[in-house]
Formats: sequence, C-alpha cells, structure tokens
Amino acid sequence: MKIKKILLAAGIGLVLLVVIALIVAALFLDGIVKTGVQTVGPKIAGVPITLESIHIGVLTGSAKVKGLVVGNPEGYKTPFAVSVGLAEVSVDVASALSDKIVVHSIHVESPEITFEGGLGQNNLKKISDNLNSLTQGGPAAGTNAPAAGGKPAKKIEVDDFLITGAKVHVSLTSLGGKEMTLPLPDIHLTDLGKGDAGLTPADLTRRVFDAITTGTLKAVTSSVADLGKGVENLGKSAASKITSGLGGLFKK
Repeated sequence: MKIKKILLAAGIGLVLLVVIALIVAALFLDGIVKTGVQTVGPKIAGVPITLESIHIGVLTGSAKVKGLVVGNPEGYKTPFAVSVGLAEVSVDVASALSDKIVVHSIHVESPEITFEGGLGQNNLKKISDNLNSLTQGGPAAGTNAPAAGGKPAKKIEVDDFLITGAKVHVSLTSLGGKEMTLPLPDIHLTDLGKGDAGLTPADLTRRVFDAITTGTLKAVTSSVADLGKGVENLGKSAASKITSGLGGLFKK
C-alpha cells in the first residue's frame, strides 16, 4: 500500500510539474520566440527583421503574429521589403515532440510589399539571392546544421499557407522614381515539406519568399501599360525596353 501511495504521489507530482511547465511556457515563450525571430531571421534573409508582438496558445497550438517587418538590403531607400500587420498560425502541438513540426495553416492578412530598384537588381531579388545562397551552403548555412547535442535540427511541414489582401508598392528606377501601388492576387501554397523529409526553416522561408517575388513580378508585368504612361517623355523605345525587361525578369 505504501508503495502504491508513493507511486500515486509521484504521478500526481509529475502531472503538476507538466502543468506548471505549460503555464511557464505560456507566460514566457512569446518573448523567447520574438527574440528568436529577430535574431535568427536576419541571418537567414540578410536584412533586419523586427516583430511587434506574438501570442502563443501552448494548449491550442495557435499563434498570432503582429507587426512583422522585413527590412531592405543596404542601399535601398524604402523603409521595408515586406510588412505584415497580422498573421495567424495553427500548429499540431503533438508534433513539437517529433523530428518534424507540422503546421496546419498560416494565414497572412493584408501585407505590404515594396518592389524597389531596376529590372536587373531590386530589393526582392537581393533578399532572394541571400536565401538561395543560404540553402545552397552559403556563409549562413550553419542554420541548417545539427542542433546542440548532435541531434539533427527539426524540420517543418506547412499544410496550408495563404496570403490575402496584399499590396505592392512599386518604385522602379527606370521610371525616374515614379511610384505606384498594385493589388496582389492571393498567394496559396499547400503541402510544403510534406512527407518524411520536411523543410528546414531556411528552405521554407525561401519557398514562401520566392512565391511572393513571383506574384509581385506578375502584378508589375501586368501593369506595364500603366507604367509606360509614366515614361512618355522617354519615347516608345524606352517603354518597349521596360516591357521586355520586366518580362525577362519574370521568367527568371
């Protein structure tokens, strides 16, 4: 009987410890994740990244992100490359204990994107180059290395990634700095990292950012006629050059 009582007390004590751990995580995890985003994010993208706030529901597997801002590479004048007002995330809580974290959904609402520069070089392309350099073994490739203790770093699966209501602020040097704002069609990605392999954080970031860049170039390309009106003084040949240049950039 005494042994049973001791085991029962130990079991209750263990449950209490788990509950206490969850409460502590709920109180402090937000700050830990925020610090991680602002520390690891710039190493992945090569640009400043700030986060206003994040609230994580440990028991529900949900998270709300507010005020995520991806800065621009050096040499660009616009204040940011991507600004996200609100994003909602749903995670499979049980997967946190496995080698691959499963994210059921990510919904990004009304982000603002800036396209600044020329046809060959622009802020979005520069960030994409940074991400590609990382995933192909560049200077920051250590982000994909095994975690402390020799264990492989966790992979990620995202079942549904949706961006709605996005706007693109266009500032092309070939238009003499003329600016315009374009609506961006919804971006919907599914089954990212599906299967046993999963994706590294860097690979996932690259896949999403490539989709944003492609969608942005599509929006800019479809509005070439409007952009051409801003360079009437440059003549038809210049407008034609802009059109062909944008088309060539989109195909890359």
